[in-house]
Amino acid sequence: MTSWARAAHRVGADAGSVTAEFAVALPAVILVLAGCLGAVQVASQQVRLADAAADAARTLARGDSVEVASARVSRVAGAAAMTTSTSGDFVCVELSVPAGIGPTALAGIRIRASGCALAGGL
Repeated sequence: MTSWARAAHRVGADAGSVTAEFAVALPAVILVLAGCLGAVQVASQQVRLADAAADAARTLARGDSVEVASARVSRVAGAAAMTTSTSGDFVCVELSVPAGIGPTALAGIRIRASGCALAGGL
């Protein structure tokens, strides 16, 4: 058997191995990508929640009702659970919401944010 024939025989024996390796690696790549997208989503949701908590705290500190603050929260952060407290001259709001879709939702992760404002402030 010539060297060319041996090389052609080896190439034929490896046919399909790339497809099999790709089929094994593809689910791992998809899981890593889903994890990264879930992390970006949680970070985005955290920023929106922190913004909504600060806005609600400022609303309550101006003397508006809890209903007005709750409406502002739901406009920005959706159906977040809101708790309020006062500490001295400060009005504080804490928001909590389950993580959105994807792997973080399956894990049961809750996202929390809080904001405080000086009562009677502008």
